[in-house]
Amino acid sequence: MGRRRAEQGGGAAAQRPARAAGASTKGRPATTGRHFRGSRRAPLWLKISAASLAGLLVAGIAVAGVMVMRLQGNVQVADLNLGSNSTTAPAADDNHDPLQILIMGTDTRAGSDGEYGSTSDSGGAGNSDVMMLMNISADNKRVSVISFPRDLIVPIPACRNPATGNFSAPQQAGQLNSALSLGGPGCTVAAINQMTGMNIDHFMLADFNAVKQLTTTLGGVEVCVDTAVKDPASGLDLPAGKSNIQGEQALSFLRERHAFGDASDISRIKAQQAFLASMTRKIKDEGTLTDIPKLYSIAETVTKNLTVDKGLSNVNSMMAIAGRLKNVDLSKVAFVTVPWTAYAPDPGRVQLLQPAASQVFAAVRSDADLTGGTTAATGAAATSAPAPDAAASAPGSAPAYNKAIQPITVTNATGVQGRSLELANALAAAGYTDTAQNTAAAAVGTTQILYGPDFADVAGDVANLFGIPASALVPTPGINGVRIQAGQDFLSGVKFGQTELPPDVVSQTAQQPTQCQSVNNLPR
Repeated sequence: MGRRRAEQGGGAAAQRPARAAGASTKGRPATTGRHFRGSRRAPLWLKISAASLAGLLVAGIAVAGVMVMRLQGNVQVADLNLGSNSTTAPAADDNHDPLQILIMGTDTRAGSDGEYGSTSDSGGAGNSDVMMLMNISADNKRVSVISFPRDLIVPIPACRNPATGNFSAPQQAGQLNSALSLGGPGCTVAAINQMTGMNIDHFMLADFNAVKQLTTTLGGVEVCVDTAVKDPASGLDLPAGKSNIQGEQALSFLRERHAFGDASDISRIKAQQAFLASMTRKIKDEGTLTDIPKLYSIAETVTKNLTVDKGLSNVNSMMAIAGRLKNVDLSKVAFVTVPWTAYAPDPGRVQLLQPAASQVFAAVRSDADLTGGTTAATGAAATSAPAPDAAASAPGSAPAYNKAIQPITVTNATGVQGRSLELANALAAAGYTDTAQNTAAAAVGTTQILYGPDFADVAGDVANLFGIPASALVPTPGINGVRIQAGQDFLSGVKFGQTELPPDVVSQTAQQPTQCQSVNNLPR
């Protein structure tokens, strides 16, 4: 415990002699020594300034709190993943991890969207009118936006209905945009996760009004058509050339399906990508992502018509993502349409084009640059040595067996649809035509090549063909021939450890000038 002040030595107060009794103190305060000045009152202006500053700080904190609460109160929240086969993965770090955000537009006519048709057109949650997967790289230098056609036929997992708790029946071949009506946005997330092998971190679901209000808040977006268009079905009415559109016309442009290109959903996606590229340029040029008042105004507009997952309902998460996007170079904002081909049972719909689709998905999973070349390494396996085998044929030499009669089974244990076909086609091209496919295997992490007695040379040659390392070769007495088990370390391509990107995978970047949409002459 410290000593009392009176007991401390060496100070002026301790050494000063006591004043004589009765000494006069007239004209000088009794407690003031020769070297001490009297205390002064703070000037009035300083008191007022301090009080004002304190008031401003308190008011600022209060306003910021109200703004955050207001934004969070605007959004609706839904479960991220409602698939019956969903697993709980660690939450992504919104500030530093590669981030996947599924952006959806719903065609529901419920509520304020009823003006666009009757509820019989699309009631309840509706179907997904737009499905785009935005991927932000870990270094915040690249963004890719992958569009999925609404009539893409894919497996739809069983999904829990959040209202009833019941699960829908799984579908081997369902239309992707219907997943929203089965269990809300969490079902669409589950279907795309299953299709791509990804683990989507967040979703945003917007309705018609979100598009109208956002484009109005931004002051319009520049678009272009090569011929004047007037479509009573969508309400689109534009002169030839460039136009700045917002509100109803912006919504009509994004919904337009009959007037552009071949009147397909693919042509509509192309127009949507051009619109988003133009909007991205405008936001970047005007510094919107660093203008807090403007950013708040946009957030206030959008969140009124938005449903998000719980992780994204936090305004701090939204701001963190906006902060990551502000410095991305426009040449590295890539728009991609998932590779597709006509769906054989119904050519009016589409299915994934393999192996190109798996190659794109693998590139995104590995955080590769879709604009920076045709090949992206996906890990240390890219430099693994090909499988050596004493009995295997030397590269380029004729094998000591007939390739066409060697029994080879390809097992798809990647979890990616169509993977076994991709590898079987590569084997056939190399002369191994006696192949069978097993597409129903459970996913495993590691690729292996199992081989029975007297098939070591065939297994070695197959490993060399795909660049699979020697450590993957496993002698297995119980099988006849060779069995390739493609695991999740060999998700795409025909060279182990590499992702081959299909040519011209990027439709356009945000740096490119506004693209004019081709208007057709179909009756409307």
